[in-house]
Amino acid sequence: MKITFQGAARTVTGSQHLIEVNGKAILLDCGLFQGKRKEAFEANRSALCEGSSIDCLILSHAHIDHSGRIPCLVRNGFKGDIFCTSATRDLCAVMLMDSAFIQEKDVEYVNRRRQRKRQRLFEPLYTREDVARSMDCFVGLGYNRRHQLFPGIDLTLVDAGHMLGSAHVILDIDDRETGRQQRLVFSGDIGRPDIPIIRDPVPLREGADILIMESTYGNRTHPAYPDSERELEHIVNETVGRGGSLLIPAFAVGRTQQLVYALHRLHNDGAIPDLPIFVDSPLATRTTEIFRLHPEVYDAEIREFLLTDDDKNPFGFGMLQYTQTVEQSKALNNLKVPAIIISASGMLEGGRILHHLRNRIGDARNTILLTSWQAPNTLGRKLVEQEKDIRIFGEDFHVNARIELLTGFSGHADREGLLDFVRVMAKKPRRTFIVHGEDEAATNLAQALHQELGLKEVSIPAPQQSVTID
Repeated sequence: MKITFQGAARTVTGSQHLIEVNGKAILLDCGLFQGKRKEAFEANRSALCEGSSIDCLILSHAHIDHSGRIPCLVRNGFKGDIFCTSATRDLCAVMLMDSAFIQEKDVEYVNRRRQRKRQRLFEPLYTREDVARSMDCFVGLGYNRRHQLFPGIDLTLVDAGHMLGSAHVILDIDDRETGRQQRLVFSGDIGRPDIPIIRDPVPLREGADILIMESTYGNRTHPAYPDSERELEHIVNETVGRGGSLLIPAFAVGRTQQLVYALHRLHNDGAIPDLPIFVDSPLATRTTEIFRLHPEVYDAEIREFLLTDDDKNPFGFGMLQYTQTVEQSKALNNLKVPAIIISASGMLEGGRILHHLRNRIGDARNTILLTSWQAPNTLGRKLVEQEKDIRIFGEDFHVNARIELLTGFSGHADREGLLDFVRVMAKKPRRTFIVHGEDEAATNLAQALHQELGLKEVSIPAPQQSVTID
């Protein structure tokens, strides 16, 4: 068996790992690279998008850094099956179409400038037509349903508790070359217990022989979720007290729904004042509808809420409005009263959030609340690092608004949660590969797995590194 780490190696983006065994090439995730625009542009168009040599793809979840290059793979010759949960398939149907629309518009904008300079024109990474063809490849599987991919290679998806439809990937392999039975586990993104809406991650108590494991927060500890909800309450009330508005960049899938539910509860409890709350993201609106279609992944808290809440809807209540049109979005810039605006993208790299940021970043009464990990070189990361002068749509802006960071809403396990993921395993992996983390986080987790849990071989693979498993 050979493993090649094609993405999310010593970084948190572009998840993609190639497993070659028994004459088959199995791809784990096919994510979009995000970060510096030139580097991301080149990485996303590299040979890693070649699809004709791949026999099947297994998708851990729908986030774009895990799924965003699937249409590129199909465009470049992939004809196999894409295995994932049914919820992940439904989310990809809208998220990849949205991604394609952005690809097309971005290239259209760049090409207008390149045409004036008589430079070679670019093509989009993929189009909406490529997405439509990709959806024919998806095969939805239920959790805990063992499925034969090929003779001697079985797949099981287990609830990872990270977002709607997320999964740990288990491959039970009869390795013909070595004559060994091997269980390979790919963690995907590991969720947190006791976070509302979706169920807790399922522990993999049987363990693994080979483990490919994420490390996003391998060096950090999250505050408890109830503490974060109280901090959100404090930030809302403090901002309103200044006469300002609260702007929350949020991923359209998962984070937006968490925030809406938290604000719903705070409003029901009278903990925050009556003020207009807007979800200004067409993608978030569409994905929220998909959340409603999959109650099978809800936790007990949401089911109880549905029975007792007057609105009978965790994602909608009287003060909340989902904007639909560009005109409705633009109208938010003319609001004269405090409001909460939740909008994508979560890292401030595109979307309607940038228009709202441009109109509000200079007013000291306002607050920009970041609730997720921000990739290096993104605008969100610059705000986290307290840069005071930023560029939006090519214009310079001075940051006067208050910047707040709240990590307790994260859907990623923190350092202790990651250690617990391995700690419960009866059979500890003999080879562990740490991926999906910046250097400090990955190194910290690797050391802890070795020193605290006694794992023998723990490594942090470099991009494009291949490892043969004996």
